[in-house]
Amino acid sequence: MGQQDPALSVVVPMFNEEGVLPLLAERLRAVLDGLAEPYEVVAVDDGSTDATAVALRGLRERWPQLRVIRLRRNSGHQAALIAGLMRARGGYVVSIDADLQDPPETIVDMLALARAEKLDIVYGVRGDRSSDTAFKRFTAGAYYRLMRRLVGKQVPAQAGDFRLLSRAAVEALRDLPERTPVLRLVVPWLGFPSGEVHFLRAERAAGRTKYPLSRMLALAVESVTSFSAAPLRVATWLGLLGVAVCGLLAIAVIIAFASGRTVTGWPSILVAVLFLGAVQLLCLGLLGEYVARIYTAVQARPAYFIASDSDPGDDDPGDTAAPGQRRADDDPAVLADSRR
Repeated sequence: MGQQDPALSVVVPMFNEEGVLPLLAERLRAVLDGLAEPYEVVAVDDGSTDATAVALRGLRERWPQLRVIRLRRNSGHQAALIAGLMRARGGYVVSIDADLQDPPETIVDMLALARAEKLDIVYGVRGDRSSDTAFKRFTAGAYYRLMRRLVGKQVPAQAGDFRLLSRAAVEALRDLPERTPVLRLVVPWLGFPSGEVHFLRAERAAGRTKYPLSRMLALAVESVTSFSAAPLRVATWLGLLGVAVCGLLAIAVIIAFASGRTVTGWPSILVAVLFLGAVQLLCLGLLGEYVARIYTAVQARPAYFIASDSDPGDDDPGDTAAPGQRRADDDPAVLADSRR
């Protein structure tokens, strides 16, 4: 970190958020200006197709602490979040979504708690989700229960991507070899001293959610397969169960044959065939998920590409495509883009 590095960085990944940007800037700037210490806001435009990029340029003219990073294409929420974290320079780094469901005012409490108790991680925990639909609350609760069961109780319940990280925690993330880590699971796994700040979750201020059911399911699959081999063990147990059921059916067939009742056996055979076929397909599907992750890791393609950075700085950490991967120093094309 250089002498001019801010005390706090706030990373805001966004995709098609032109409607909420004025409200976000108004509330977030009021909070950060009130801290009376140097800060930066790292807005990561994840390949927006609306006027988000134009709105960010206009905001930057009036807000010098705003730093705008644009990705070449839509790379996903987690990739945009990682891009911002890897390029943030603050001694503390807060990540927050642009929809204002997580209140910017809570940042003050998170920073105060981290400094008072010398914590490296402070989670923003949603104490009330009454603004969400019943289906959203049910699926979110099921996700966190599953993650806590697979990963451990160090995963805080109802804590999304609204969190504060110290510089040491960010550097630890940078050293990880994973291409696209699921931060909700990886951050607790780091083992740094942590605390929680509770808040009331509000309704989205404007625009539409960027996490429909399909993306929530994809996040759940990514979380499970990236952090646990439990599904493979489930496949093993299903295989053992199939063997046991087939053994019982074999005994039933022998008994039926000995008693002369072998004609009326087609229902049990049909059930056995269907059961074994379903188990085999399920096991192949689980195995395929892990093979796909291996294939993706072997390809080693960057999770994102930086198109531009409005304030790269002299000691910029580089265009880190993912924790543990190459930086912009190795890519002249990226450097050329960032200097424009």
